Amino acid sequence: MWFYVLKRIAAAILTLFVVITLTFFLMFLIPGGPFESEKSVSPSTLAALEARYGLDQPVAVQYRNYLAGLLRGDLGPSLKQRGRMVSEIIAQGFPASARIGGAAVSAAVCAGILLGTVSARFRDRWPDRLISAAAAAGISAPGFVLTTVLMVVFGVKLRLLPTMGLSSPAHYILPVLSLAVYPASYLCRLIRASLLETLEQEYLRTAAANGLSPARILFRHALRNALLPAIAYLGPLLAYTLTGSFVVEKILTIPGLGSELIRAISSRDYPLIMGTTIFLASLMVLMNLLSDLLSRLVDPRIRLK
Repeated sequence: MWFYVLKRIAAAILTLFVVITLTFFLMFLIPGGPFESEKSVSPSTLAALEARYGLDQPVAVQYRNYLAGLLRGDLGPSLKQRGRMVSEIIAQGFPASARIGGAAVSAAVCAGILLGTVSARFRDRWPDRLISAAAAAGISAPGFVLTTVLMVVFGVKLRLLPTMGLSSPAHYILPVLSLAVYPASYLCRLIRASLLETLEQEYLRTAAANGLSPARILFRHALRNALLPAIAYLGPLLAYTLTGSFVVEKILTIPGLGSELIRAISSRDYPLIMGTTIFLASLMVLMNLLSDLLSRLVDPRIRLK
């Protein structure tokens, strides 16, 4: 296993290097610059600002300097939020995104496993049809549409939930629900299909013939094997939660890392774009590795190569 972990770490480093390189050079293909939107900026002032932050140098030189700073753990200063370092902005914005994302992932996993199990238990009966229809609707609805509809219905029309900020527990309901619907629906269908396939195995038929109750067969024996696809989905689930949180945070005016990244892209804040991209990519690579290792712990028969 340790050899596998070392191989994955090496692959993760290579993946991050590719992400850093592509993001860095693609930024400079975007028309405009970080200081062109400033009002009443003279050409001499603009040249001084670019020289201060090293933007007057060739792109290859800037790339080399950025990699050198990154190896020292320096993500650089923000170009638009004067006096603030990128690491400081990430440390301030990530906790809000982490709380929303963690709650959304927990809710999606619990709801998806529960609904998928109930759907498989009552196969081809009305609970199964109802849950399957709801899961299909949850998968089909785009995140920004769902967030907007929930905000209008529960926040504007019914006035039951707040629609801005994170100042109370009630403020978490809309963003968590918006982020959890799609992965919960996907997990529900995944668990249902996996359970139905597992229940056809010979050892479970033998258990039923020996007098074990359907509930015991389902929850004690079948569900454990059916959970493996769900565990493998944890990596993509985190990726969806991270990327989906950008839109949710923007619509609901949540001061999280997603809002900072969108603001950085709009204002051409190059160091903040790079810093948040590297941080989120590292987090996704780590979670994919952990989901693979967790699959091995759940089922020792899995061999990591």
